[in-house]
Amino acid sequence: MKKITKQLARSFYIPRPKDGHKGLFGHALLMLGSRGKMGAAVLAARACMRSGVGKVSVFAPKCGYSVLQTAVPEVMVIDSEHEDYLSGDVSFRGYMATGIGCGIGQHPQTAKLLHHVLTSRQLAFVFDADALNLLAENKSWLEQLSDHAILTPHPKEFERLFGATKDRAAAIKLQKQKAKELNCTIILKGAETVIATPYDTYLNTTGNSGMATAGMGDVLTGLLTGLLAQGYSTEQASVMGVYLHGLAGDLAAAAGSEEGLIATDLIEQLPLAFRKTFYNK
Repeated sequence: MKKITKQLARSFYIPRPKDGHKGLFGHALLMLGSRGKMGAAVLAARACMRSGVGKVSVFAPKCGYSVLQTAVPEVMVIDSEHEDYLSGDVSFRGYMATGIGCGIGQHPQTAKLLHHVLTSRQLAFVFDADALNLLAENKSWLEQLSDHAILTPHPKEFERLFGATKDRAAAIKLQKQKAKELNCTIILKGAETVIATPYDTYLNTTGNSGMATAGMGDVLTGLLTGLLAQGYSTEQASVMGVYLHGLAGDLAAAAGSEEGLIATDLIEQLPLAFRKTFYNK
């Protein structure tokens, strides 16, 4: 198992051209939120905007329109058909990557939309939260995952997807097996997050216990989707995203405390995490 160090994360970095414009840095689509859970959508959208991506669009239920337009004015918002949950058709034309799951709930119409996403294999996708829970309820859908897919389960979501294991070591062994079987990348979140690709396994070295609080996974989903939209591979985006996510958490804890850390603090530290990782400053 390879350790994710600053040097490894930095080896994947593509410097930005000085004459670059937003059209060069990708367009990400996030499919997020439901009534009462629009906070997850806001966190993921803010983190995605902090990833270096050129543009972000958010497909959200109608109840989230004003929330997103107010809380994250940098993103474009696309209304879902329903007021309270994600439903209807969405076009993936023009996007480089899609993240789905944060706060979406498990309504049957949302499940139908997720299945539509799975059949659109031309993009890179990040599946988190309720997208994983819906996959766990429809395990045959896992066979439709492409090699451009990243799953980001925490231990309980991993158990729902693939079954219980006796300990962390057994879970990682199963994680490696499933990444090969499904030909996708699986990020098993935890105190020491592990990334399994079909070919390699990585152990993260950043992060702290203050990150064990609501919203941290939403931030990671947004960050990963933004990196994918910029053209990084699933392996590169996973390694860089997990490392930066943990480092931003470390910087936020150092600025305050682990006990007082919340997901918004982490987002605000992402610019400094990028600078410390990829620049000689």
